Amino acid sequence: MSKLTIPSGYKMPLTNNELQRAIELIHADFQHNLTVRLNLHRVSAPLFVDGKTGLNDDLNGVERPVSFDIPDVGTDGQVVHSLAKWKRLALKRYEFKPGTGLYTDMNAIRRDEVVDNLHSIYVDQWDWEKHIDSQNRTMEYLQDTVRDIVGCICDTATALRNTFPVLTCKPEREIFFLTTQELEDRYPDLSPDEREAAICKEHHTVFLMQIGKTLKSGIKHDGRAPDYDDWELNGDILMWNPVLERQFEVSSMGIRVDAETLDRQLTLAGCDYRRQLPFHQMLLNGQLPQSIGGGIGQSRLCMLLLGACHIGEVQASLWDHETVEACEKAGITLL
Repeated sequence: MSKLTIPSGYKMPLTNNELQRAIELIHADFQHNLTVRLNLHRVSAPLFVDGKTGLNDDLNGVERPVSFDIPDVGTDGQVVHSLAKWKRLALKRYEFKPGTGLYTDMNAIRRDEVVDNLHSIYVDQWDWEKHIDSQNRTMEYLQDTVRDIVGCICDTATALRNTFPVLTCKPEREIFFLTTQELEDRYPDLSPDEREAAICKEHHTVFLMQIGKTLKSGIKHDGRAPDYDDWELNGDILMWNPVLERQFEVSSMGIRVDAETLDRQLTLAGCDYRRQLPFHQMLLNGQLPQSIGGGIGQSRLCMLLLGACHIGEVQASLWDHETVEACEKAGITLL
């Protein structure tokens, strides 16, 4: 069933040819900004991992990975949901020093995604991870990193408008920081999604922190796997999307779990069985570097900066028949 929203009077401001050149500019400029501000270096990343290692991102714990047997290797491969765990292992294997890190082009398939204007079964991100000292596992360090990433986005938006003056997106540099509990206290009668919309409409650029924890109401704002982000030191970068008139998640990120935090969160999530997996054993034994990391949606960022109303305008994926027909009727080109 289509969950498509087409704003009244919507029209992509660029021609198809201009659109492709603009997407190329965003990728090149944002990657450069990110590497400079966060001191990152590009590495190659896997499309799939061994399902028995525990390296795949389990997201909310219910999504099914795309799996396939590999007879000549003697194991099953899983197409990644994201590289949240793989990146931390890569920091160790590639011997990144504290204060340095990696980024990569992450391509994933999320077969159980509910597709709409913002969501596709194909996921493309700049996944990044940075080696930090233990004393940097603080809210202050997390927020400083968020400021760097938002600065990258704003700088790329400026470069894009200079090249394509018809584009008008100008993201807000000033960030409003608050926790999921503070958001619930502020809007107790709204759903989590409605709370995000309300706070973003007011402040435009928001970093919503401490996702994964159970709130005073007895619910979670949103799910977060227990074995990569520290639920006290994570968050989502949300921006107001003027085309869709709603909040728009650009990035999910956080300071990663240490041994103590992993032990506690596995128990809280009822995932004690993961303690026996190789990746989790390394974490519990203190064999992986302390790190901060996240994913920044490539198509999401292109959507926002280009004023697109549907993610299919900036990436190639599969859509239901009803969505395809409605987009054709509205003059929206799905790649």
